[in-house]
Amino acid sequence: MDVCVCGSGLKKSDCCLKIIAGKSPANTAEAMMRSRYTAYVMANEGYLLGSWHKSTRPSALDLSEPVEWLGLQVKQVEKGRAGDREGWVAFIARYQSAGRPGAIHERSRFVYEQGQWFYVDGELIRDSLKPARQPGRNAACPCGSGKKFKRCCGAG
Repeated sequence: MDVCVCGSGLKKSDCCLKIIAGKSPANTAEAMMRSRYTAYVMANEGYLLGSWHKSTRPSALDLSEPVEWLGLQVKQVEKGRAGDREGWVAFIARYQSAGRPGAIHERSRFVYEQGQWFYVDGELIRDSLKPARQPGRNAACPCGSGKKFKRCCGAG
């Protein structure tokens, strides 16, 4: 099975790809969050901008810096379901850039308008793109996974 990169455990074709392709709407704020993570993995600027609320949407994104996205963990979901007008999704997105591990820990806000969910903004809880120094192999990974560095971002 070709599993979706968003971490849902679903097949790509039954998950984010059909949302990104416009074949199915994101029915929840969490589904929108997961599809946006997948769009970042794909460097799909069009989808990212289109799923961004017009009140906070930038005119363009700079996706030129090579980033290897390593995984998404949804930590908490508040509202964001059928009948809700707003929702919040807290997540950790692990990545590697220029050979250095990092993680974005954010609480994102979504609104439901015109029959679809939009990303509005997010509260950055932590971004460890540039740790002061590379952690030791047995130290906790700076990405926040709870694993040792050697078993997480330091693997490979």
